[in-house]
Amino acid sequence: MGTWQIIWFILVGVLLIGYTILDGFDLGVGFWHLFTTGEKERQSLLESIRPFWDGNEVWLLAGGGALFAAFPPVYATVFSGFYLAFLLVLFGLIIRVIGIDFRDKVDSPTWKQFFDYVFAIGSIIPSLLFGVALGNVIRGLPLSQQGDFVGTFFDLLNPYSLLCGVTGLFLLATHGGLYLMLKTENGLRQKIKSWVTISWKIFLALFLIVTLWSLIAIQRDGQWFSTAVSLLSLTAIGGIYFFHAKGKSVQAFTCSCLNIVFIFIAVAGALFPFMVRSINNPELGLTIYNSSSSELTLKIMFLLTLIGMPLVGVYTFYIYRVFRKSI
Repeated sequence: MGTWQIIWFILVGVLLIGYTILDGFDLGVGFWHLFTTGEKERQSLLESIRPFWDGNEVWLLAGGGALFAAFPPVYATVFSGFYLAFLLVLFGLIIRVIGIDFRDKVDSPTWKQFFDYVFAIGSIIPSLLFGVALGNVIRGLPLSQQGDFVGTFFDLLNPYSLLCGVTGLFLLATHGGLYLMLKTENGLRQKIKSWVTISWKIFLALFLIVTLWSLIAIQRDGQWFSTAVSLLSLTAIGGIYFFHAKGKSVQAFTCSCLNIVFIFIAVAGALFPFMVRSINNPELGLTIYNSSSSELTLKIMFLLTLIGMPLVGVYTFYIYRVFRKSI
């Protein structure tokens, strides 16, 4: 039965990668919305994501649903342990939608400015907290004999995980800026180019610190694999700067997508076969073997995935092709 658990471990990872790449640039655009000046710039940033943001969030729902169906104890432990954090994420995602949909309902500068801030804050909160959550998963959680989270919300706000949160914020800020390079023109595009250069430098510094901290302080059996993939990620980060400086936005954005893929692969290598590691007792950790659904459930869900995923892929490809031109 181990084959099916491995398949679903990979599928959950693929869905999370898809969400981070697609909705990640939406969140990054929200971050840069704070730095715009003038109504035309703000409208350009919003129009760049209006056709996509709600479809992009489907990948998050699919990832959560896949985790619930394939690994119910993991879903229960993570969502109970990160309960307050996920409520804040949900709050951020909700007010982000409100910011997008409500700002143009009233033709008032004060009204629009308020919802501009709502949109930006609603983008920054999830960007930070997703990174904090990932940092805690890498580091490990305090678990009971039953696999339940026994810490507090403030235990999740440890220095390593907070650093991962800030790193995630600037990863998505860079990713969103590179997306905007594809969708904007003229003066705004030049302004965004300078923004991306700054955020890339900050992200690179944070990435190196997090990677070294992880390798030194968090020892794992598959560390050699994660190290090798981290080097690939570093190569992709270098590619971002190289192509961005050359004005080759498509290649730079592609390198950003590859960087996200490599980061998730490195994390998966550090975790496998665990889904949730126990920081207080390694034997209490939840693995893909001791926390999965039955073989029948995994097979049925896989068949449904074979039907659903191509449909999502076709829709995603179609909508991005229709709205592929710059604003």
